[in-house]
Formats: sequence, structure tokens, C-alpha cells
Amino acid sequence: MILVTGGAGFIGGNFVLDWLREPNNEGIINLDKLTYAGNLATLASLKDDPRHIFVHGEIGDKELVQRLLSEHKPRAIVNFAAESHVDRSIHGPAEFVQTNIVGTFNLLECAREYWNNLDVDKKAQFRFHHVSTDEVYGSLSAQDPAFTESHPYEPNSPYSASKAASDHLVRAWFHTYGFPVVTTNCSNNYGPYHFPEKLIPLVILNALNSKPLPIYGDGQQVRDWLYVGDHCSAIREVLANGRLGETYNIGGWNEKANLDVVKTICNILNELKPRIDGKSYAEQITFVKDRPGHDRRYAIDASKVERELGWRPAETFDTGIRKTVQWYLDNPEWIEGVVSGSYRDWLSKQYQ
Repeated sequence: MILVTGGAGFIGGNFVLDWLREPNNEGIINLDKLTYAGNLATLASLKDDPRHIFVHGEIGDKELVQRLLSEHKPRAIVNFAAESHVDRSIHGPAEFVQTNIVGTFNLLECAREYWNNLDVDKKAQFRFHHVSTDEVYGSLSAQDPAFTESHPYEPNSPYSASKAASDHLVRAWFHTYGFPVVTTNCSNNYGPYHFPEKLIPLVILNALNSKPLPIYGDGQQVRDWLYVGDHCSAIREVLANGRLGETYNIGGWNEKANLDVVKTICNILNELKPRIDGKSYAEQITFVKDRPGHDRRYAIDASKVERELGWRPAETFDTGIRKTVQWYLDNPEWIEGVVSGSYRDWLSKQYQ
């Protein structure tokens, strides 16, 4: 089996579903704290699948992690577990430090102890795959080359600083203890099952509910957009064939300004589900005060993973965003379950 942490979240949940679609893949022990962004409804199709074992808990619980490793003896750990929303990290950084730094430390130490006690063959096969973000690299100007794996770390938010710290821990455990790790730093993910506080799902749902489409500042912040299904395939490839101790940047080769992303979504909705009054959803765009420390541009150079492992994204932004919008139109029950009273309170606080 493999142990997946944070497997009820957006990327982790998609990875679990993607992994178990292959009948020959091992089973998954799925450890998730079920914070506001963890959603078991994402995994509803696995309810009767014996290969999926869900455990409610956190990576900072040493006794629980030790017990899961001892009982299930996984041949790999894929660590998605993290607090990941920049805005929330600005309002409450302590939880980000606790989960992303202290939690990762605990997971590494439990895994290292487990790995040390494996026999020679299983020890050689074991992998710890740490999933991280391009935000650890800081911000780029319009003229700067894209982030490579050797770019210096320059995190600018409590979220990115906490992820940078976790990356450093993972690197240190490899160089100090020989612990078999690989790290991937991904660009902005989008796709099905995305909690609607992030830009793309927020815009889709607000548009459909005749609400403002909030755009920070001038909307010219640039991100590289990676379809979550492509990210899952990259993780599988790196987990299977990545060189130990290495970092691989995973990107979609799709740099887009936030305002352009929102206008694209509006155009697709105009086609697939037109407004009753016949007007464009773009009329709902509203510019709001920029957030503190907002990075201007991220861009991923994903040539290393293509050169070494032959991976390249299958989706363009045009194909991926159309699939994403269609998924939200086709899954109103999942959306209704997510949009709780506490979530609406958060939106009101953040975008007042």
C-alpha cells in the first residue's frame, strides 16, 4: 500500500481517485484532518472500494502516524497535507506553521524511524514524496525567466514561508540521514473538487449565483496554471522514477493573468449556461483592494521533469478550463455540500 496524507483535499483527493482508477495499483491509506477544505464527498465513489482506507487524523499526531506505518507497512508516502490558502495564512499564520512545518517534521521523523527498521529490499524501495508549491520561490517581474529548481527561495507570505520551511526539512532529512525523498513544486492547480475560495471555482460559483466576481488589484497578477489531472500524472511519474533527493518543478506551461482567467471563464459560461438576461457574466467583474504582499508573477520552468522523466502536461489551459467549468455545472450536489454557512462568512470577511 501507499500512505497519502491530505487525501480528502483538492489535489490529494484527485490523486487518490486517479490512483485507484488503475486496478493494478496498490491500495491507499488516506490520512486527512478534514479541515474546512477536506471533503469526504470527493471520495464518495470509493465508499465500497476495499483498496481505500480512510483515517481521520493529522500528520502531527505521532502515535497515529506510527500506528498506521506499523499496521499497513506502506512502500511509499505521498505528503499533500498542508494548509494552503494565502489569504487565510495572512489572517491566521499559526495554523500554517503548525501543520506545514511541525506536522511535516513529525511525519518525516515517524517515516524515518519506520524506514530504518525495514529489511534491505523494502528499505531500498521506499519513497517519501513531498508535494510543495512554486510560491516558495517568491515573485517574478514580467521580464524574469521562469522558476527553475535552482531558483533561490524567497517566500513572501506566511503560507509560502511555511511551505519553504517544510521543503528545507525534507531536503535536510535526505542529506543528513539518507532518507529517500523526492520533492515536487507545482504551479497553480485547477480542476474538479476545488474548494470555492480559490480564484477559479470562486468565479464559477459567483457567476452562476449572480454575485460579484472579485479581482484583486488590477488583475494583472500572472500565474502558471496546471490542470490537477496533469499534476497527478506528474506525481505518479516522479514517485516511480524520480531521482532521490531531487526536486522537480511541475507546471502547465500556461501563464495567464488573473483577469484573463476570469474573462475566459465568463466566455465559457456565456456559451454553456447563458445568463437569463442575455448579458455577459463579465459584467459581474468587480475589482477589490489587493491583498498584502501579493506576488506579481509566478512562472514554472518544467523542462527538468520532461527531460529526465518524459513528463509533459496533456491539457492546455483552454481544454482544462473548459473541463473544469463543465464539471462544476454537472455537479451541483457536491457544490451545495461545500458552500456552508461558515464558508459564506469567510467570503464576506475576505471580499467585503
